[in-house]
Amino acid sequence: MKSRQSVLFIHRFISYSVMAILFVLAVVPIYLLLINATRSTAQINEGLSLIPGNNIAYNWNALTSRGFKIQQGFYNSVYLAFWMTLFGVYFSAMTAYGLHVYRFIGRRFLWGLILLVMMLPSSLSFIGFYQFMARIKLTDNYLALIIPTIASAGTVLFLRQYLSSILSMELVDAARIDGAGEIRTFNTIVLPIITPALATQAIFSFVGSWNNFFTPFVLLSTESKATLPMLVQKLRGDIYRTEYGGIYLGIAVSIIPILIFYAFMSRYIISGITMGGVKE
Repeated sequence: MKSRQSVLFIHRFISYSVMAILFVLAVVPIYLLLINATRSTAQINEGLSLIPGNNIAYNWNALTSRGFKIQQGFYNSVYLAFWMTLFGVYFSAMTAYGLHVYRFIGRRFLWGLILLVMMLPSSLSFIGFYQFMARIKLTDNYLALIIPTIASAGTVLFLRQYLSSILSMELVDAARIDGAGEIRTFNTIVLPIITPALATQAIFSFVGSWNNFFTPFVLLSTESKATLPMLVQKLRGDIYRTEYGGIYLGIAVSIIPILIFYAFMSRYIISGITMGGVKE
């Protein structure tokens, strides 16, 4: 009995130790970023510090004097993240629903194609994607960023697995018997049932679109359309002095909304992954 308790204690100790290490690796870089946002350039060059400084006002002035239009960047990022998340999650859920409910010729082939697309790196097709957008004259247009997210392969995969574990076909058949159309059945019956999965994917989609730098940087050329990651990239110093405090503050400002959003919505990630990963 004692030996079994000792083994359980060792396993629990190892598990907690690994989780503590992962927690430190995830939190410390963000904490140091926030600390450096309050310190001066000279203090940052002296080395690391765990104590906040009192230079945030000067850093903010240095940041805004470089043309860092934070209001415009916030608006552009929120606008893109909202529509990319809304369209991506809704139409991906509709695609997953169609693959799960309907039996049609080529269904298995289409499902295999979705899995294949998900495994391929996006960088392989980016040149062709840019050339296609240039030919249809959608460069320097938000539609070039929003339209490709309408049906994400990873989101479709997750939602289909979630539907297979939780959706009862009796509910769908009952709605059809009552005279509800397929669109109404999907919107009023299916969507409320898969709310935890939708919330989970909405978080991932929002964070991904908010942090996306490469695609907007390549497709957008008008400065007024720049997102926050694009503005942060432009925070460069001159040949005489680089205000690292202002640069850290600009990066911190760009990630604070993500931290707040994730803090409030993280419970949906846990419940969504748990429900989607267990088949009843």
